[in-house]
Amino acid sequence: MDELIDILTPEGKPTGKTALKSEAHKNGWFHATVHIWLFTADKKILLQKRALTKKVFPGLWDISVAGHIGAGETILASAKREVLEEIGLELHEKELIKIGTRIHQVTHANGIQDNEHHHVFIAELKKPVSELKIQEEEVADIKLFNLDILKNTKNLENVLLSRFHSYYVSVYDKIIEYIK
Repeated sequence: MDELIDILTPEGKPTGKTALKSEAHKNGWFHATVHIWLFTADKKILLQKRALTKKVFPGLWDISVAGHIGAGETILASAKREVLEEIGLELHEKELIKIGTRIHQVTHANGIQDNEHHHVFIAELKKPVSELKIQEEEVADIKLFNLDILKNTKNLENVLLSRFHSYYVSVYDKIIEYIK
């Protein structure tokens, strides 16, 4: 879905300009996204399988929920909205624990230039996966994996991307720290 987003400086400051997501990706303009990693108390991580129609990383088992922050939308409001849209889970702001912001710069083979500031959250999943409802345009499937998968992505086919291994390990560490 092509949505209106705020354009940022490379440092993550608002420019006062907005653009369609497709335009930002075409021109490599910086913008903000949210990543929400959902874990269970028994050390599982919920991953979503990206729909095959996605323009980047189709069919990949990836972050529990991720999406672009809409123009004028707050970071927390965006995180809550994306979780509700993609997997039908309603979270309260206090359940979302921000663990950092990371700069992500990747140019994809199809010409999309992802220059993004990812606002990264963790949250405990307290409902059974069977009660979640996926947004089929975005998500092909959801499944719980052992949390260790975030540390051991090296030889897994279509599960996360080994080039982002240090990011996944940092998420793993924050979840373990929270669970203790």
